[in-house]
Amino acid sequence: MGILVFILYAVAAVLALIFVIILIKFFGLWLRALVSGAKVGLGRLIGMWIRKVNAKVIVDSRIMLVKGGMPIHTDMLETHYLTGGDVVRVSRALIAAAKAKIDLPFERAAAIDLAGRDVLDAVKTSVNPKVIDCPNPETGKLTIDAVAKDGIQLKAKARVTVRVNIDALIGGASEETIIARVGEGIVTTIGSADTYKDVLENPDNISKRVLEKGLDAGTAFEILSIDIADIDVGSNIGAKLQADQAEADLRRFQAEAEQRRAAARAREQEMQAEVQENRAKVVLAEAEIPQAIAQSFREGNLGIMDYYRLRNLQADTDMRKSLGDQTRPKGTDE
Repeated sequence: MGILVFILYAVAAVLALIFVIILIKFFGLWLRALVSGAKVGLGRLIGMWIRKVNAKVIVDSRIMLVKGGMPIHTDMLETHYLTGGDVVRVSRALIAAAKAKIDLPFERAAAIDLAGRDVLDAVKTSVNPKVIDCPNPETGKLTIDAVAKDGIQLKAKARVTVRVNIDALIGGASEETIIARVGEGIVTTIGSADTYKDVLENPDNISKRVLEKGLDAGTAFEILSIDIADIDVGSNIGAKLQADQAEADLRRFQAEAEQRRAAARAREQEMQAEVQENRAKVVLAEAEIPQAIAQSFREGNLGIMDYYRLRNLQADTDMRKSLGDQTRPKGTDE
């Protein structure tokens, strides 16, 4: 019996110690919630500890919401915490939305937060519009370059004033889409201008035409205004293109001329080879003449007097040719 009593006392002492530790751990949070009017039971605090929920974050967020007139139940806060959401930021966004008379239920704020968007910044931007530089200097590009119909390049900078559309924040396109669409609109507007002077004289026409395109469709923002901050004259792209085209044409014509020259040289070589071939045939034919004369002698078709007359004619022909060569100017072909 003594041992049993000792065991019971030991168990009671351990339980009492655990209770004291828990009381010390959570009493401050429980008391703070109680005096703030955002009561959270001690058992719920212990349950948060068991579920590995940061009880301090939940209590502080509930106190903040209650003081802001939104007594959100701790179950909803715990659920958002366990799903990886930022409970404190969502709570601040709800209070900011309530002060700004913006309808933002907790479920929507939690969904926006879980979607990876900064819900508090979205509420602030919906109250105080945000200015976006176009193009974004962080990308390394400082101006939007476009070319008018007369070939003159213009370099423009724009500032886009936007306000967050909370209803379209989930699934809506981000700032990068706004910047890309505005840049595309500026390039199109400048490209449709007859001369660069028209753009410089009326830069507000760019803003009007770009706004008319409804560039904020499908985005999480509402475009309030597009202002051309700066516009400068760049290079004469038309003249450069014409010069490049002329140079390309020159190289093409030179290549074609060189091709024709090479073909002519090849044809000349072919003709010279053909002349040499014909001369060789003539030499071969002349070599057969003595054989033909000898054959005529043997067959009795040619007499000795005929032969002498033939030699006289040949000598007379050689003399005439020699005299012709002496009277022909030097450097001429035969």
